[in-house]
Amino acid sequence: MMIVTKTARTTSRTLALTALALPIALGLAACGSSDEGEAALSGEPVAAVPAPDGQAWSETATITDRSGFLVGNPEAPIKLIEYGSLTCPTCAAFSQAAAEPLMNDYVDSGRVSFELRSFAIHGPIDLALTLLIDCGQPSQAVPLADQVWANLPTILDQYQAAGPQLEQALALPEDQRFVAFAETIGLLDFFASRGISRDQARTCLADTDRITELAEASESYGSQDDISGTPTFMLNGQILDVNSWSKVEAALQRAGARDE
Repeated sequence: MMIVTKTARTTSRTLALTALALPIALGLAACGSSDEGEAALSGEPVAAVPAPDGQAWSETATITDRSGFLVGNPEAPIKLIEYGSLTCPTCAAFSQAAAEPLMNDYVDSGRVSFELRSFAIHGPIDLALTLLIDCGQPSQAVPLADQVWANLPTILDQYQAAGPQLEQALALPEDQRFVAFAETIGLLDFFASRGISRDQARTCLADTDRITELAEASESYGSQDDISGTPTFMLNGQILDVNSWSKVEAALQRAGARDE
């Protein structure tokens, strides 16, 4: 599990407007894989809920009042939340294992909704990526996050190699710094090949009001929700002390996401 340091818990204004919450070099060694202490949630089997005609629940998405990306039946009785960093290798490993079965077997049943809360614990790189997955339709956000995680080694290599240029980008005026930051490490091209045009991306990355909103939401995950690392999963309001898909799936089934 990636642990949030006091340095990472800066004010949202500092994170959003100076974008220097952490140095350019990421402390990736902090991202581990503890699987201890499954939460003991249990319930009777929950009936499947058909999606509206012509739709699938996994194609239904909204932005929540906590700036999370919610996929599935908004009234689903089983609610899974992931607090994830877009630059966390453990989050990437979870995404690779979970993306298809979570959507196909659980969200599409209407029993389970999934909300991704992007926790910008690595400062500017996490915040830039969050702005970009937020840039299209709500239904694009989680698939785009999965694409980031699937290509994380390449993204991080480009990021680590561009330290001096990124420091220069972060010194630009507020409405220019994230545009320059993302362009320096190839994120505009990456997202353009996945449906977010370069002009669309530039507009999102220059939106200082949205930058502040996302930064404040991210800060609240630590200060209000007391989340101390990524990935952290919450099931029906209870923290699961697990980070593998097999154990999250077991918790979903115990909570009722199963047939009779």
